[in-house]
Amino acid sequence: MDLDEAFGLVGEFGPSQKRLTAFLVLLQVFVAFQSMLIVLVGAMPEYHLDQEVISTSTEALAKHVRFASNFTSIATEWYLIRHEAYKVSLASSLYFAGLLIGNIMFGPLSDKLGRKPVYLTGLFFDVIFGYVSAFAPNYEVFAMSRFFVGITNGGMALVSFVLTQEYVGKSFWALTGSLTNLTFAVGIAIYALLGFYIREWRLLAFISNSPGLFFFLLSFMLPESPRWLYSQGRTMEAESVLQHIALGNGKERLAVKLKQCKATVNNDISAPGVLNLVKHPVLRWRTVILMYIWYVCSFVYYGLTLNAGELGGNLYLNVALSGLVEVPAFPLCMFFIEKPWSGRRKSTVAFLMFAGLACIFTACLPENAEGVFFNPSILALYGKLTVSAAFNIVYIYTSELYPTVVRNAGLGVCSMTCRFGGILAPFVPSLKTIGPSVPFVVFGISGLSAGFLTLLLPETLNKPIAETIEDLQMPAYQMLTNKKVNQLEENS
Repeated sequence: MDLDEAFGLVGEFGPSQKRLTAFLVLLQVFVAFQSMLIVLVGAMPEYHLDQEVISTSTEALAKHVRFASNFTSIATEWYLIRHEAYKVSLASSLYFAGLLIGNIMFGPLSDKLGRKPVYLTGLFFDVIFGYVSAFAPNYEVFAMSRFFVGITNGGMALVSFVLTQEYVGKSFWALTGSLTNLTFAVGIAIYALLGFYIREWRLLAFISNSPGLFFFLLSFMLPESPRWLYSQGRTMEAESVLQHIALGNGKERLAVKLKQCKATVNNDISAPGVLNLVKHPVLRWRTVILMYIWYVCSFVYYGLTLNAGELGGNLYLNVALSGLVEVPAFPLCMFFIEKPWSGRRKSTVAFLMFAGLACIFTACLPENAEGVFFNPSILALYGKLTVSAAFNIVYIYTSELYPTVVRNAGLGVCSMTCRFGGILAPFVPSLKTIGPSVPFVVFGISGLSAGFLTLLLPETLNKPIAETIEDLQMPAYQMLTNKKVNQLEENS
Protein backbone atom coordinates (compact mmCIF):
# COMPACT_ATOMS: atom_id res chain seq x y z
CA MET A 1 0.00 0.00 0.00
CA ASP A 2 1.07 3.60 -0.48
CA LEU A 3 1.35 6.12 2.35
CA ASP A 4 -2.11 7.67 1.97
CA GLU A 5 -3.69 4.20 2.07
CA ALA A 6 -1.64 3.43 5.19
CA PHE A 7 -2.94 6.55 6.92
CA GLY A 8 -6.45 5.46 6.03
CA LEU A 9 -5.75 2.12 7.71
CA VAL A 10 -4.09 3.37 10.92
CA GLY A 11 -6.35 6.43 11.21
CA GLU A 12 -5.90 9.87 9.68
CA PHE A 13 -6.55 11.80 12.87
CA GLY A 14 -6.94 9.35 15.72
CA PRO A 15 -6.19 9.86 19.43
CA SER A 16 -2.44 9.35 18.89
CA GLN A 17 -2.26 12.02 16.18
CA LYS A 18 -4.45 14.37 18.21
CA ARG A 19 -1.95 14.22 21.07
CA LEU A 20 1.00 14.87 18.72
CA THR A 21 -0.85 17.71 17.01
CA ALA A 22 -1.97 19.29 20.29
CA PHE A 23 1.63 19.32 21.53
CA LEU A 24 3.04 20.97 18.41
CA VAL A 25 0.12 23.39 18.13
CA LEU A 26 0.63 24.54 21.74
CA LEU A 27 4.29 25.12 20.87
CA GLN A 28 3.05 28.09 18.82
CA VAL A 29 2.33 29.94 22.09
CA PHE A 30 6.07 29.86 22.81
CA VAL A 31 6.81 30.91 19.21
CA ALA A 32 4.44 33.87 19.65
CA PHE A 33 6.15 34.86 22.91
CA GLN A 34 9.52 35.06 21.17
CA SER A 35 8.13 36.83 18.11
CA MET A 36 6.38 39.53 20.16
CA LEU A 37 9.00 39.87 22.90
CA ILE A 38 10.45 43.17 21.70
CA VAL A 39 7.00 44.83 21.65
CA LEU A 40 6.90 44.98 25.46
CA VAL A 41 10.55 44.43 26.34
CA GLY A 42 11.48 47.28 24.03
CA ALA A 43 8.54 49.55 24.86
CA MET A 44 9.43 53.23 24.98
CA PRO A 45 7.73 54.99 27.92
CA GLU A 46 7.25 58.72 28.23
CA TYR A 47 10.17 60.46 29.88
CA HIS A 48 11.18 63.88 31.17
CA LEU A 49 14.59 65.55 31.14
CA ASP A 50 15.32 67.72 34.15
CA GLN A 51 17.38 70.02 31.93
CA GLU A 52 18.68 70.18 28.39
CA VAL A 53 21.43 67.59 28.18
CA ILE A 54 24.15 68.53 25.76
CA SER A 55 26.29 65.45 26.37
CA THR A 56 25.29 62.30 24.50
CA SER A 57 26.76 59.92 27.07
CA THR A 58 24.56 57.40 28.87
CA GLU A 59 25.88 58.59 32.21
CA ALA A 60 24.72 62.14 31.54
CA LEU A 61 21.28 61.00 30.49
CA ALA A 62 20.96 58.75 33.56
CA LYS A 63 21.42 61.77 35.84
CA HIS A 64 18.73 63.91 34.25
CA VAL A 65 16.08 61.60 32.74
CA ARG A 66 12.94 60.48 34.55
CA PHE A 67 10.74 57.79 33.02
CA ALA A 68 7.01 58.24 33.59
CA SER A 69 6.08 54.55 33.54
CA ASN A 70 5.30 51.65 35.82
CA PHE A 71 7.29 49.14 33.76
CA THR A 72 10.91 48.61 32.77
CA SER A 73 12.31 47.85 29.35
CA ILE A 74 15.65 47.82 27.56
CA ALA A 75 14.96 51.49 26.80
CA THR A 76 14.73 52.37 30.50
CA GLU A 77 17.67 50.20 31.59
CA TRP A 78 20.13 51.28 28.91
CA TYR A 79 18.63 54.74 28.29
CA LEU A 80 17.79 54.09 24.63
CA ILE A 81 16.26 57.51 24.04
CA ARG A 82 16.94 60.42 21.72
CA HIS A 83 19.97 59.55 19.57
CA GLU A 84 19.99 55.97 21.01
CA ALA A 85 16.30 55.23 20.36
CA TYR A 86 17.03 53.57 17.01
CA LYS A 87 18.62 50.64 18.86
CA VAL A 88 15.23 49.28 19.89
CA SER A 89 14.18 49.06 16.25
CA LEU A 90 17.58 47.65 15.36
CA ALA A 91 17.11 44.77 17.81
CA SER A 92 13.75 44.05 16.20
CA SER A 93 15.28 44.19 12.71
CA LEU A 94 18.02 41.78 13.76
CA TYR A 95 15.37 39.33 14.92
CA PHE A 96 13.63 39.43 11.54
CA ALA A 97 16.97 39.13 9.76
CA GLY A 98 17.53 36.00 11.83
CA LEU A 99 14.13 34.66 10.78
CA LEU A 100 15.18 35.13 7.16
CA ILE A 101 18.35 33.08 7.64
CA GLY A 102 16.55 30.44 9.71
CA ASN A 103 13.96 29.91 7.00
CA ILE A 104 16.69 29.45 4.40
CA MET A 105 18.78 27.07 6.52
CA PHE A 106 16.30 24.86 8.35
CA GLY A 107 14.04 23.89 5.44
CA PRO A 108 16.67 22.12 3.30
CA LEU A 109 18.41 20.73 6.42
CA SER A 110 15.24 19.02 7.62
CA ASP A 111 14.58 17.65 4.13
CA LYS A 112 18.04 16.10 4.17
CA LEU A 113 18.66 15.17 7.83
CA GLY A 114 15.11 14.58 9.03
CA ARG A 115 12.41 16.65 10.70
CA LYS A 116 12.97 15.62 14.32
CA PRO A 117 16.74 16.18 14.73
CA VAL A 118 16.64 19.59 13.03
CA TYR A 119 13.55 20.59 15.04
CA LEU A 120 15.17 19.55 18.33
CA THR A 121 18.41 21.35 17.53
CA GLY A 122 16.57 24.55 16.65
CA LEU A 123 14.42 24.44 19.78
CA PHE A 124 17.44 23.78 22.02
CA PHE A 125 19.38 26.80 20.78
CA ASP A 126 16.20 28.90 20.71
CA VAL A 127 15.83 28.34 24.47
CA ILE A 128 19.54 28.95 25.14
CA PHE A 129 19.65 32.27 23.28
CA GLY A 130 16.30 33.24 24.81
CA TYR A 131 17.86 33.02 28.26
CA VAL A 132 20.87 34.98 27.01
CA SER A 133 18.44 37.77 26.06
CA ALA A 134 16.92 37.75 29.55
CA PHE A 135 20.31 37.98 31.29
CA ALA A 136 22.13 40.16 28.73
CA PRO A 137 24.62 42.44 30.55
CA ASN A 138 24.44 45.12 27.85
CA TYR A 139 22.59 46.11 24.72
CA GLU A 140 25.10 44.56 22.32
CA VAL A 141 24.69 41.09 23.84
CA PHE A 142 20.90 41.49 23.86
CA ALA A 143 20.79 42.53 20.21
CA MET A 144 22.98 39.64 19.04
CA SER A 145 21.00 37.15 21.11
CA ARG A 146 17.82 38.36 19.39
CA PHE A 147 19.46 37.73 16.03
CA PHE A 148 20.25 34.13 16.96
CA VAL A 149 16.81 33.66 18.51
CA GLY A 150 15.39 34.75 15.14
CA ILE A 151 17.44 32.11 13.30
CA THR A 152 16.52 29.26 15.62
CA ASN A 153 12.93 30.29 16.37
CA GLY A 154 12.04 30.85 12.73
CA GLY A 155 13.65 27.62 11.58
CA MET A 156 12.23 25.53 14.41
CA ALA A 157 8.71 26.92 13.89
CA LEU A 158 8.90 26.08 10.19
CA VAL A 159 9.91 22.45 10.83
CA SER A 160 7.34 22.00 13.61
CA PHE A 161 4.61 23.20 11.23
CA VAL A 162 5.63 20.60 8.67
CA LEU A 163 5.72 17.89 11.36
CA THR A 164 2.20 18.86 12.40
CA GLN A 165 1.03 18.27 8.84
CA GLU A 166 2.93 15.03 8.24
CA TYR A 167 1.70 13.19 11.34
CA VAL A 168 -1.89 13.20 10.05
CA GLY A 169 -3.75 12.23 6.90
CA LYS A 170 -3.97 14.78 4.13
CA SER A 171 -7.67 15.45 4.70
CA PHE A 172 -6.77 16.97 8.11
CA TRP A 173 -3.94 19.24 6.91
CA ALA A 174 -6.27 22.22 6.70
CA LEU A 175 -7.44 21.66 10.29
CA THR A 176 -3.95 21.29 11.77
CA GLY A 177 -2.61 24.23 9.77
CA SER A 178 -5.45 26.49 10.90
CA LEU A 179 -5.08 25.40 14.53
CA THR A 180 -1.36 26.21 14.37
CA ASN A 181 -1.94 29.76 13.15
CA LEU A 182 -4.90 30.27 15.49
CA THR A 183 -2.80 29.29 18.50
CA PHE A 184 -0.08 31.74 17.44
CA ALA A 185 -2.64 34.56 17.43
CA VAL A 186 -3.93 33.52 20.87
CA GLY A 187 -0.29 33.33 22.05
CA ILE A 188 0.10 37.04 21.30
CA ALA A 189 -2.84 37.81 23.59
CA ILE A 190 -1.42 35.55 26.33
CA TYR A 191 1.92 37.35 26.06
CA ALA A 192 0.12 40.68 26.54
CA LEU A 193 -1.53 39.25 29.66
CA LEU A 194 1.86 38.16 31.00
CA GLY A 195 3.26 41.62 30.32
CA PHE A 196 0.36 43.23 32.16
CA TYR A 197 1.23 41.36 35.36
CA ILE A 198 5.03 41.25 34.93
CA ARG A 199 6.33 44.78 34.48
CA GLU A 200 10.07 44.02 34.90
CA TRP A 201 11.46 43.25 31.48
CA ARG A 202 14.11 40.70 32.49
CA LEU A 203 11.60 38.63 34.46
CA LEU A 204 9.14 38.88 31.56
CA ALA A 205 11.79 37.67 29.11
CA PHE A 206 12.77 34.83 31.45
CA ILE A 207 9.22 33.60 32.03
CA SER A 208 8.28 33.97 28.34
CA ASN A 209 11.26 31.83 27.36
CA SER A 210 10.78 29.10 30.00
CA PRO A 211 7.96 27.21 28.23
CA GLY A 212 10.51 26.42 25.52
CA LEU A 213 12.48 24.29 28.01
CA PHE A 214 9.33 22.31 28.82
CA PHE A 215 8.59 21.72 25.14
CA PHE A 216 12.20 20.73 24.43
CA LEU A 217 12.26 18.01 27.11
CA LEU A 218 8.95 16.54 25.97
CA SER A 219 9.90 16.72 22.27
CA PHE A 220 12.21 13.72 22.60
CA MET A 221 9.06 11.60 22.71
CA LEU A 222 7.99 12.72 19.25
CA PRO A 223 8.43 10.20 16.42
CA GLU A 224 10.10 11.07 13.14
CA SER A 225 7.78 12.07 10.29
CA PRO A 226 6.57 8.89 8.53
CA ARG A 227 6.20 10.84 5.29
CA TRP A 228 9.83 11.96 5.41
CA LEU A 229 11.05 8.43 6.24
CA TYR A 230 9.02 7.01 3.35
CA SER A 231 10.31 9.63 0.90
CA GLN A 232 13.89 8.70 1.86
CA GLY A 233 13.36 5.00 1.18
CA ARG A 234 13.41 4.10 4.90
CA THR A 235 10.23 2.08 4.50
CA MET A 236 10.66 -0.16 7.53
CA GLU A 237 11.11 2.83 9.84
CA ALA A 238 8.06 4.50 8.33
CA GLU A 239 6.07 1.31 8.93
CA SER A 240 7.26 1.24 12.54
CA VAL A 241 6.09 4.83 13.14
CA LEU A 242 2.71 4.10 11.54
CA GLN A 243 2.29 0.97 13.66
CA HIS A 244 3.08 3.03 16.76
CA ILE A 245 0.43 5.57 15.71
CA ALA A 246 -2.05 2.74 15.04
CA LEU A 247 -1.41 1.34 18.51
CA GLY A 248 -2.11 4.75 20.03
CA ASN A 249 -5.32 4.86 17.98
CA GLY A 250 -6.46 1.59 19.57
CA LYS A 251 -5.69 -0.59 16.54
CA GLU A 252 -3.55 -3.43 17.89
CA ARG A 253 -1.79 -6.05 15.74
CA LEU A 254 -2.28 -3.96 12.63
CA ALA A 255 0.16 -4.96 9.89
CA VAL A 256 1.31 -1.94 7.88
CA LYS A 257 3.21 -2.91 4.75
CA LEU A 258 4.28 -0.05 2.53
CA LYS A 259 5.40 -0.48 -1.04
CA GLN A 260 8.90 0.81 -1.78
CA CYS A 261 9.08 4.46 -2.73
CA LYS A 262 10.48 3.89 -6.21
CA ALA A 263 12.03 7.31 -6.74
CA THR A 264 14.34 7.16 -3.74
CA VAL A 265 17.02 5.39 -5.73
CA ASN A 266 17.21 8.28 -8.13
CA ASN A 267 20.37 10.28 -7.54
CA ASP A 268 18.62 13.44 -8.54
CA ILE A 269 16.63 13.40 -5.32
CA SER A 270 19.83 13.54 -3.31
CA ALA A 271 20.56 16.99 -4.73
CA PRO A 272 19.94 19.96 -2.46
CA GLY A 273 16.23 20.66 -2.06
CA VAL A 274 16.44 24.31 -3.08
CA LEU A 275 18.09 23.38 -6.39
CA ASN A 276 15.26 20.97 -7.15
CA LEU A 277 12.83 23.86 -6.87
CA VAL A 278 14.67 25.54 -9.75
CA LYS A 279 15.53 22.53 -11.90
CA HIS A 280 12.04 21.08 -12.32
CA PRO A 281 9.69 23.21 -14.49
CA VAL A 282 6.50 22.50 -12.52
CA LEU A 283 8.16 23.30 -9.20
CA ARG A 284 9.95 26.32 -10.66
CA TRP A 285 6.76 28.09 -11.70
CA ARG A 286 4.93 27.13 -8.55
CA THR A 287 7.78 28.46 -6.43
CA VAL A 288 7.96 31.81 -8.26
CA ILE A 289 4.21 32.37 -7.89
CA LEU A 290 4.11 31.23 -4.26
CA MET A 291 7.09 33.43 -3.36
CA TYR A 292 5.22 36.48 -4.63
CA ILE A 293 2.01 35.49 -2.82
CA TRP A 294 3.85 35.02 0.48
CA TYR A 295 5.64 38.33 0.00
CA VAL A 296 2.36 40.16 -0.62
CA CYS A 297 0.62 38.54 2.36
CA SER A 298 3.35 39.82 4.68
CA PHE A 299 3.67 43.16 2.87
CA VAL A 300 -0.05 43.97 3.03
CA TYR A 301 -0.52 42.62 6.55
CA TYR A 302 2.23 44.70 8.14
CA GLY A 303 1.48 47.64 5.87
CA LEU A 304 -2.16 47.77 6.95
CA THR A 305 -1.09 47.56 10.57
CA LEU A 306 1.20 50.56 10.16
CA ASN A 307 -1.18 52.66 8.05
CA ALA A 308 -4.21 52.11 10.24
CA GLY A 309 -2.58 54.44 12.78
CA GLU A 310 -1.43 53.71 16.28
CA LEU A 311 -4.13 52.73 18.73
CA GLY A 312 -4.40 54.95 21.74
CA GLY A 313 -4.95 53.73 25.25
CA ASN A 314 -3.51 50.79 27.13
CA LEU A 315 -0.32 49.29 25.69
CA TYR A 316 -1.15 45.75 26.80
CA LEU A 317 -4.70 45.89 25.46
CA ASN A 318 -3.36 47.03 22.09
CA VAL A 319 -0.95 44.10 21.93
CA ALA A 320 -3.74 41.67 22.81
CA LEU A 321 -6.04 43.12 20.15
CA SER A 322 -3.31 42.81 17.53
CA GLY A 323 -3.48 39.05 18.05
CA LEU A 324 -7.20 38.61 18.69
CA VAL A 325 -8.20 40.51 15.54
CA GLU A 326 -6.82 37.57 13.56
CA VAL A 327 -8.88 34.92 15.37
CA PRO A 328 -12.07 35.26 13.24
CA ALA A 329 -9.99 34.56 10.13
CA PHE A 330 -9.46 30.93 11.06
CA PRO A 331 -13.05 29.64 11.21
CA LEU A 332 -13.62 31.46 7.93
CA CYS A 333 -10.69 29.55 6.42
CA MET A 334 -11.88 26.21 7.76
CA PHE A 335 -15.31 26.75 6.25
CA PHE A 336 -14.26 27.83 2.77
CA ILE A 337 -11.18 25.73 2.02
CA GLU A 338 -13.01 22.43 2.53
CA LYS A 339 -15.92 23.29 0.23
CA PRO A 340 -15.68 21.86 -3.33
CA TRP A 341 -16.99 25.12 -4.80
CA SER A 342 -14.19 27.19 -3.20
CA GLY A 343 -11.29 24.97 -2.17
CA ARG A 344 -7.77 26.23 -1.50
CA ARG A 345 -7.20 28.23 -4.67
CA LYS A 346 -10.46 30.15 -4.94
CA SER A 347 -10.45 30.93 -1.21
CA THR A 348 -6.92 32.36 -1.44
CA VAL A 349 -7.89 34.40 -4.50
CA ALA A 350 -10.99 35.79 -2.79
CA PHE A 351 -9.28 36.77 0.48
CA LEU A 352 -6.33 38.42 -1.28
CA MET A 353 -8.63 40.38 -3.57
CA PHE A 354 -10.86 41.46 -0.69
CA ALA A 355 -7.77 42.70 1.16
CA GLY A 356 -6.66 44.58 -1.96
CA LEU A 357 -10.10 46.09 -2.48
CA ALA A 358 -10.23 47.19 1.17
CA CYS A 359 -7.03 49.14 0.57
CA ILE A 360 -8.29 50.64 -2.69
CA PHE A 361 -11.57 51.72 -1.05
CA THR A 362 -9.60 53.25 1.83
CA ALA A 363 -7.59 55.29 -0.68
CA CYS A 364 -10.83 56.53 -2.26
CA LEU A 365 -12.41 57.71 1.00
CA PRO A 366 -12.38 61.41 1.91
CA GLU A 367 -9.99 62.33 4.69
CA ASN A 368 -12.68 62.88 7.36
CA ALA A 369 -14.92 59.90 6.50
CA GLU A 370 -16.80 58.73 9.61
CA GLY A 371 -19.27 56.14 8.29
CA VAL A 372 -20.06 53.06 10.35
CA PHE A 373 -18.86 50.62 7.68
CA PHE A 374 -16.81 52.82 5.39
CA ASN A 375 -14.22 54.63 7.43
CA PRO A 376 -10.44 54.06 7.25
CA SER A 377 -10.20 52.22 10.57
CA ILE A 378 -12.96 49.71 9.77
CA LEU A 379 -11.65 49.06 6.26
CA ALA A 380 -8.09 48.63 7.54
CA LEU A 381 -9.35 46.16 10.15
CA TYR A 382 -11.33 44.32 7.47
CA GLY A 383 -8.27 44.24 5.24
CA LYS A 384 -6.15 42.84 8.07
CA LEU A 385 -8.74 40.15 8.77
CA THR A 386 -8.89 39.02 5.14
CA VAL A 387 -5.14 39.08 4.54
CA SER A 388 -4.71 37.06 7.76
CA ALA A 389 -7.16 34.53 6.32
CA ALA A 390 -5.18 34.42 3.08
CA PHE A 391 -1.94 33.96 5.01
CA ASN A 392 -3.44 31.03 6.90
CA ILE A 393 -4.58 29.29 3.73
CA VAL A 394 -1.27 29.89 1.96
CA TYR A 395 0.58 27.91 4.64
CA ILE A 396 -1.69 24.91 4.05
CA TYR A 397 -1.86 25.36 0.28
CA THR A 398 1.92 25.56 -0.07
CA SER A 399 2.41 22.36 1.95
CA GLU A 400 0.11 20.52 -0.44
CA LEU A 401 1.69 21.88 -3.62
CA TYR A 402 5.20 20.57 -2.82
CA PRO A 403 6.29 16.91 -2.80
CA THR A 404 7.44 15.59 0.57
CA VAL A 405 11.14 15.48 -0.41
CA VAL A 406 11.23 19.26 -0.99
CA ARG A 407 8.31 20.44 1.12
CA ASN A 408 10.43 22.03 3.82
CA ALA A 409 12.75 23.60 1.25
CA GLY A 410 9.75 25.09 -0.56
CA LEU A 411 8.22 26.41 2.65
CA GLY A 412 11.61 27.82 3.66
CA VAL A 413 12.07 29.73 0.40
CA CYS A 414 8.52 31.09 0.52
CA SER A 415 8.85 32.07 4.15
CA MET A 416 12.10 33.86 3.28
CA THR A 417 10.32 36.11 0.76
CA CYS A 418 7.62 36.66 3.38
CA ARG A 419 10.26 38.27 5.62
CA PHE A 420 11.22 40.68 2.82
CA GLY A 421 7.59 41.83 2.74
CA GLY A 422 7.72 42.55 6.45
CA ILE A 423 10.99 44.46 6.08
CA LEU A 424 9.75 46.65 3.21
CA ALA A 425 6.29 47.45 4.58
CA PRO A 426 7.47 50.10 7.10
CA PHE A 427 8.99 52.18 4.29
CA VAL A 428 5.75 52.48 2.30
CA PRO A 429 4.14 55.12 4.57
CA SER A 430 6.83 57.54 3.41
CA LEU A 431 5.00 57.57 0.05
CA LYS A 432 2.41 59.84 1.69
CA THR A 433 4.69 62.72 0.64
CA ILE A 434 3.51 62.01 -2.93
CA GLY A 435 -0.14 61.72 -1.91
CA PRO A 436 -2.04 60.61 1.21
CA SER A 437 -3.67 57.67 -0.59
CA VAL A 438 -0.55 56.36 -2.34
CA PRO A 439 0.43 53.79 0.35
CA PHE A 440 -3.04 52.23 0.26
CA VAL A 441 -2.95 52.11 -3.53
CA VAL A 442 0.38 50.25 -3.36
CA PHE A 443 -1.02 47.72 -0.90
CA GLY A 444 -4.23 47.40 -2.87
CA ILE A 445 -2.51 46.71 -6.18
CA SER A 446 -0.23 44.19 -4.46
CA GLY A 447 -3.17 42.29 -3.00
CA LEU A 448 -5.11 42.26 -6.26
CA SER A 449 -2.10 41.15 -8.33
CA ALA A 450 -1.34 38.30 -5.92
CA GLY A 451 -4.97 37.23 -6.11
CA PHE A 452 -4.87 37.06 -9.90
CA LEU A 453 -1.56 35.15 -9.89
CA THR A 454 -3.06 32.54 -7.53
CA LEU A 455 -5.37 31.55 -10.39
CA LEU A 456 -2.30 30.07 -12.14
CA LEU A 457 -1.86 27.49 -9.38
CA PRO A 458 -3.68 24.13 -9.33
CA GLU A 459 -6.36 23.17 -6.84
CA THR A 460 -5.23 20.62 -4.23
CA LEU A 461 -8.51 19.86 -2.43
CA ASN A 462 -9.18 16.09 -2.55
CA LYS A 463 -6.16 15.58 -4.83
CA PRO A 464 -3.24 13.19 -4.15
CA ILE A 465 -0.11 14.51 -2.45
CA ALA A 466 3.20 13.88 -4.22
CA GLU A 467 5.86 12.17 -2.12
CA THR A 468 8.68 12.56 -4.67
CA ILE A 469 9.38 14.89 -7.58
CA GLU A 470 8.82 12.00 -10.02
CA ASP A 471 5.26 11.72 -8.72
CA LEU A 472 4.50 15.05 -10.38
CA GLN A 473 5.02 13.39 -13.76
CA MET A 474 2.59 10.53 -13.06
CA PRO A 475 -0.94 10.69 -14.53
CA ALA A 476 -2.52 10.81 -11.08
CA TYR A 477 -0.62 14.00 -10.33
CA GLN A 478 -0.77 15.58 -13.76
CA MET A 479 -4.26 16.81 -12.92
CA LEU A 480 -2.54 19.15 -10.48
CA THR A 481 -0.73 20.96 -13.28
CA ASN A 482 -2.67 23.99 -14.37
CA LYS A 483 -2.92 24.64 -18.10
CA LYS A 484 -1.75 28.21 -17.70
CA VAL A 485 1.40 27.03 -15.96
CA ASN A 486 2.06 24.64 -18.86
CA GLN A 487 1.70 27.52 -21.30
CA LEU A 488 4.22 29.55 -19.32
CA GLU A 489 6.65 26.62 -19.39
CA GLU A 490 6.30 26.20 -23.17
CA ASN A 491 6.97 29.90 -23.74
CA SER A 492 10.02 29.95 -21.42
